[in-house]
Amino acid sequence: QVQLVESGGGLVQAGRSLRLACAASGRTFSSYAVGWFRQAPGKEREFVASITWSGDNTYYADSVKGRFAISRDNAKNTVALQMNSLKPEDTALYYCAAAPRVGRMKNEYHYWGQGTQVTVSS
Repeated sequence: QVQLVESGGGLVQAGRSLRLACAASGRTFSSYAVGWFRQAPGKEREFVASITWSGDNTYYADSVKGRFAISRDNAKNTVALQMNSLKPEDTALYYCAAAPRVGRMKNEYHYWGQGTQVTVSS
């Protein structure tokens, strides 16, 4: 069993940065891949970024590639999402999720946090 709690969201102007954190509990967290997803009002939840259990491989949606960076610290049971050059279209509720294997599909992820709101003003 893995429990996830996101933090770090907020209101920020376009062009600025935010750093989201996902704190996990559970002894086996380090064996899980972790993904970040987001959901804007009236839209489907979409993939943002993911990282393998070891942290050796990362994957990004085209819309955030070059602006966002995912990283993890297994010793601290945390995963971070550094978001730079934010745009108004990045506004959404951001979720972290854990899966046995890294992927881009939300149905591959077994455990989810409650989300943290990111709002980017123009």
